[in-house]
Amino acid sequence: MSTDPQNQPQSQETQEPIETIRFGEVTITLLGTAHISRASTEKVRELITGNDYDAIAVELCPSRYNAIINPDALAKMDLFQVIREKKTAMVAANLALGAYQQRMADQLNILPGAEMRMAIDCAGEAHLPVLLIDREIAVTLKRIYRNVPWWQRINLLAGLLSSVLSRRKISTEEIERLKEGDMLESTFAQFAEEARELFVPLIDERDRYMSARILQELRSGKHKNILVVIGAGHMKGMREYLPRYEAEKQDTAQIIAQLDEIPRPSTWPKLIPWVIVGLILIGFAIGFSRSSELGWGLIVDWIVINGALCALGTFLARGHPITVVSAFIAAPITSLNPTIGAGMVTAAIETYLHRPSVGDFSRLRKDTAHLKGWWRNRVARILLVFLFSTIGSALGTYLAGFRIIDRLYGL
Repeated sequence: MSTDPQNQPQSQETQEPIETIRFGEVTITLLGTAHISRASTEKVRELITGNDYDAIAVELCPSRYNAIINPDALAKMDLFQVIREKKTAMVAANLALGAYQQRMADQLNILPGAEMRMAIDCAGEAHLPVLLIDREIAVTLKRIYRNVPWWQRINLLAGLLSSVLSRRKISTEEIERLKEGDMLESTFAQFAEEARELFVPLIDERDRYMSARILQELRSGKHKNILVVIGAGHMKGMREYLPRYEAEKQDTAQIIAQLDEIPRPSTWPKLIPWVIVGLILIGFAIGFSRSSELGWGLIVDWIVINGALCALGTFLARGHPITVVSAFIAAPITSLNPTIGAGMVTAAIETYLHRPSVGDFSRLRKDTAHLKGWWRNRVARILLVFLFSTIGSALGTYLAGFRIIDRLYGL
């Protein structure tokens, strides 16, 4: 096995990190890119058209690949099915993750992930197979979520929110510096130290996954000269895992299966909502045992506090007036049934009342790159109705619970 960094005489702004790894007669060329860099896009075209590759591997999973080759796929999304399958938060997270990248791409007048689009297009022109080597983004997000202790998950939500709210402009020079190996490696090294629970599933696991996928393709005997187009942040990890896995004759299928597995959630956090419901019902019972007036007073407090905060969240998301009223009615009931959330009810009603158009779906990625677009786009607004009403109902549950305790025991 040998590795050869390619330092070709190019101008500084078009230099891309490239490294060649050889296993006997097999050659793997790793091209590190920035996902919103015009120079990266041009380098992809230059390499594919100027070399004799027999396959092009890209840092894409099937769902992201389909989004590129079928940009109208969002228009076919069934919102009722998303709500029913409890994937609303996942869809919102995906949009928030793409918002910052889309905004930077807008600043530089380039499509996000343009280098991947270029790789797919050039591979098609050269009649070369495109190998999808990345793990499904839904699996990655779930493994990140499960890898983070429950009390730190608020940081994930804050990070997603900041990606939507951020308005900092980024220069082309900053984008190009993302591909300087030393800076990139030191940045990720610091990230690993400060947030190891995020670094492992987001970067390291995908380095391992993509390395295993490439070796899996090579061992099939169909390819001997592969160009691998990846984000520059994966260069360091993959140039370590590729030779290690090959030297140790690792079972790539087993590695992929392990990294595709979603860890089972802890049992006890699931019990917390039921415990809260039990305590609330016991509080009602104690109240009625003392006097019917106190018992009904506790129920009124529960309805008003829980319903009002859920309705407020729905109102802030600019839900339909009927959805706001429905939120007030649904929250006190759904909060006593952990199997269904208020957000599921409000999102379903909002979808029915403000049914999105095909245009809303087609503009979804563009609209969500800007804060106002989340309220202007009907699809995004439905997601906000779900999230805000869910947060409002959760806050209402705890505040109403404390109110009940205070009235019973005067704490």
